Amino acid sequence: MPRDYKAEYASYHGKPKQKKERAARNTARAAAVKAGKVSKGSGKDVDHKKPLRSGGSNTAANTRSRSVSANRADNGGKGGRPKGSTNKKK
Repeated sequence: MPRDYKAEYASYHGKPKQKKERAARNTARAAAVKAGKVSKGSGKDVDHKKPLRSGGSNTAANTRSRSVSANRADNGGKGGRPKGSTNKKK
């Protein structure tokens, strides 16, 4: 079954809170590009050390450049693989 993007936007991504959070992430990315920390196609994400939802901010002290794979694999300790774990067999 194909993904229904229109329904997703209507039920989640289009909500005012989500729009505000997306705008904050885009602002952080733009600031990092301007500072030369990341660039388009660099394979880097801008990570918030303390997430915006938990009272974090877009200050340079709260953001860092991380590889896409490291940033998206980090679930903030909310289940799944623990931080620092790998997929390597022992």
